[in-house]
Amino acid sequence: MLVRMNEDAFWALIDELSRRTEDLEERTEWLRAELLRRPAAESVEFQVRLDDACEVAGTRALWRAADRIESGACSDDGFHYFTLWLVGQGRKVYDAVVADPDALADVPGVRALVGRHRNEWDDDEWPEWEGLDYVAQDAYDELTGQEDDLGEEFDDAVDERAEELADELQGDFEGEWEEGGGPRGSRPEGVAIPRLTALFPLGASGS
Repeated sequence: MLVRMNEDAFWALIDELSRRTEDLEERTEWLRAELLRRPAAESVEFQVRLDDACEVAGTRALWRAADRIESGACSDDGFHYFTLWLVGQGRKVYDAVVADPDALADVPGVRALVGRHRNEWDDDEWPEWEGLDYVAQDAYDELTGQEDDLGEEFDDAVDERAEELADELQGDFEGEWEEGGGPRGSRPEGVAIPRLTALFPLGASGS
């Protein structure tokens, strides 16, 4: 019987990833190596649960918080990469920030940016992690010998598994984005972020 990666196992792997001290590229490669040690179905399961965690985090309130940190430079794609970065901080940080976006003021990686122009941020300091979205596909393709199919088999497997888990996973798969761009969510747009506002006053790190 195939034992699939459940939510707790997903977060255990993410928590181990979050404790590593290498740069993002090395941490991403570590995760890829971990997935390569497992059946290909585990890479599919990882991606499904990663997608769901990002969907749950994709609220307008959290977008406002990310945009405040990035001084108005957080695009639609950038916000997706931000939610990936948030997942990569581990379950405790993720849960706290999803519950209250102002909790980002307590995250060391955010506090390290305070008082610095964003042009001075190193690539690894940006609160975005695009590469986390591709690591499971890379592992799956290598395990199944599908490197030349542009991820089509992996995408199909993820979609199929997501449908199977739809009733069990947090959130839903209808998407968190309103027509015309920008996330929607149960938290109102006007949720206060007083600590982030104090740490990142308008214009302080902008262009």
